[in-house]
Amino acid sequence: MVTALDDIPARPPTVTPKDKDNPMSITAGRKAEVIKTYATKAGDTGSPEVQVAILSERINSLTEHFKTHVKDNHSRRGLLKLVSQRRQLLDYLARIDAARYKSLIERLGIRR
Repeated sequence: MVTALDDIPARPPTVTPKDKDNPMSITAGRKAEVIKTYATKAGDTGSPEVQVAILSERINSLTEHFKTHVKDNHSRRGLLKLVSQRRQLLDYLARIDAARYKSLIERLGIRR
């Protein structure tokens, strides 16, 4: 008997415990926490400080991922892009306000 594909019921995607704590991205709660910590004023999500802090959080989580998945070169390329983007934002911040730049790299523990 031949059935059409429409007759086959679709299964909802299953979420495994591994997917819940994905180390390659940060959770919405953690991102909100980082934004609240580094915001310069209420509702601030786009300042260089917040952007650099979010990128640093993602970079740190990817770095942990590479300690167990050494051969994941596709994600390593993404990590290099994130590092480059963070570097550009830090260069911009150093150019417009050196005091904000110095305080941010001290708070994040980034070496220059």
